[in-house]
Amino acid sequence: MDFRIIDITKDLITTPVYPGDPPPELTVFSSMGSGAQCNMARLNTTLHCGTHADAPLHFISGGAPINAVDAERFIGECEVLEVPPGRITGATVDRLFPRLCKRLLLKGNGLAYFEKTGAEEAAYYGYQLIGTDANSIGSPEDQTGPHRAILREGIAVLENLDLSQVKPGKYFLIAAPVKISGVEAAPVRALLVDGHIFWSN
Repeated sequence: MDFRIIDITKDLITTPVYPGDPPPELTVFSSMGSGAQCNMARLNTTLHCGTHADAPLHFISGGAPINAVDAERFIGECEVLEVPPGRITGATVDRLFPRLCKRLLLKGNGLAYFEKTGAEEAAYYGYQLIGTDANSIGSPEDQTGPHRAILREGIAVLENLDLSQVKPGKYFLIAAPVKISGVEAAPVRALLVDGHIFWSN
């Protein structure tokens, strides 16, 4: 049956960075226009620019790095949920969040974020992955509490998604992070498949 692919990735270079983070720097060191045989560029960036995945190591000492997070968490059926901008509390989670869902993407116009109680309640529901179109799942006042509540349960985290063209509903998510050993995060090319897909051997 027909399906379409929706790119929900924000650009690594042009997306505004989290306040206080250094901006990415892209340097072309080999250019065919200057007589070189090929074009090559070098990137200097944090691992939290654009759309990216957080690993437990980001906020938990001794936590799993991104290369140790099961890739299966980033691939599979998901649900996009529209939430009001502002704080996501435990009451918000109880009222709005679906129970029978493995992967949940939050559409809040980039302005919805978890308080610690909301993150704890969401973690209790047993999601495999939580994503957001905000630059962080944590609140401006508290990054540590929400991140730790979610990451210590082994829940994968996606941040800085572009859900502006996505309607709430069920999709198939493909958003595996780049494999980088021993680090707390990695860039992601996040895609949603709208429609029915299948594979056969």
